[in-house]
Amino acid sequence: MAPQKRQLVLNVFLTRHGHHPGAWRQPQSPGGGNPSFAYWAEQVKTAERGKLDAVFFADFVGNGGADVRGAGRRPAGQGFEPLTLAGALSAITDRIGIVVTVNTNFNEPFNLTRRIASLDHLSGGRIGWNVVSSLSDGAGKSFGVENPLEHAERYARAGEFIDVTRRLWDSYDDGAFDHPDKETGIFLNSSSVHPVNHQGRFFKVDTVLDIARPIQGYPVIVQAGNSDTGREFAAKYAEVIYASAQFLEDAQAYYRDVKGRLAKYGRHPDHLKITPGLSYAIGSSGQEARDKFEALQASVNFTGPIELGGHDLTGYDLDGPLPDLPEPANGKGRWQQLLTLARRENLSIRQLILRFNVVRGHRVLLGTPEQIADQIEDWFVKDGADGFNLIPPLLPDSLRDFVDLVIPQLQRRGIFRTEYEGTTLREHLNLPRPANHNTGRAVAAE
Repeated sequence: MAPQKRQLVLNVFLTRHGHHPGAWRQPQSPGGGNPSFAYWAEQVKTAERGKLDAVFFADFVGNGGADVRGAGRRPAGQGFEPLTLAGALSAITDRIGIVVTVNTNFNEPFNLTRRIASLDHLSGGRIGWNVVSSLSDGAGKSFGVENPLEHAERYARAGEFIDVTRRLWDSYDDGAFDHPDKETGIFLNSSSVHPVNHQGRFFKVDTVLDIARPIQGYPVIVQAGNSDTGREFAAKYAEVIYASAQFLEDAQAYYRDVKGRLAKYGRHPDHLKITPGLSYAIGSSGQEARDKFEALQASVNFTGPIELGGHDLTGYDLDGPLPDLPEPANGKGRWQQLLTLARRENLSIRQLILRFNVVRGHRVLLGTPEQIADQIEDWFVKDGADGFNLIPPLLPDSLRDFVDLVIPQLQRRGIFRTEYEGTTLREHLNLPRPANHNTGRAVAAE
């Protein structure tokens, strides 16, 4: 069989107002922070109209009760808990994948396995799990964590967490519940049941899951590690990476490095899709696009607490250089990225906020639809990315512009689909369906 033509992956990371911190202040923004299912439904349907692979929902879980400094200037009240929202969205969409973020520090494998398996069945096989193991001070306080694990230990716990969830999803053979025999009274073949007895370092589980194997076998595993530990974790477990890079050479180096690590785990490079974040502004001319983005930049508020890379820089001279600071406990890779940019271009704190913080270190494209498509194609064909996780600066306008103006450009170039060909997220991404480790063989992507 001839190999399938490589296709661009496009996901979109949705937020309440858009990713730019000045978005909520724009006249076309939805404004308030009360949960609104109608708002989320509109965004997801727009993404599905554009034939995107998936919508992506983060979950920055937990703020310490005393951490209210500057709360009056932050657009809080972002929306719904992601798993709950995914259940509702799966009922009003047909094809687009839904990626939900769940932090392994605050869950147990059995509970999460049931919830995600349920969502995969409810959605017809369209669920992805963004595995997060970060532990902010506020989240620790929210859950009463008195002795937080160090960075490498959290990754080790997350790895064991995934190992256990996969075994739980394999509790039953595929099709175990398909042939109940009413005449003989045999509901299922007992040989198709595989109890899980796991006695590990972090988890002890002796059980059988109470739901059939997910439609996708396992949900698509997504991850966003930039540190060396995070990259190794991704090479072993991830099928999609939400990466970050502002320059092609940095993206190519990351792409080569992570894909090069897969062989030691017996994995094919095509079975991991690398998707850096991508911010953008689209205009009928380059100047119009720049004017749109500058309107957002002008709304950035510098009067409250100043945070950069996990450090509180309130009180520092905004127009002075970034001081020497220790590496933060979370976001180590992103911190190195910020530090490199600051030193390479000799940027002040204010300039770093406007260059790095407003897009969290991701690439920014400003231009006409043709120019945006040119730049996307350039990184795609030069192995800087398998696609992108769009981070629209202003919603709903930025997503609607991308779907209506840039997607047709990409389709005309033959690098993005004109129709969904499969029904599951794995099929959209051309990823194999994993075998039940107790019995079968993987179903190869075609």
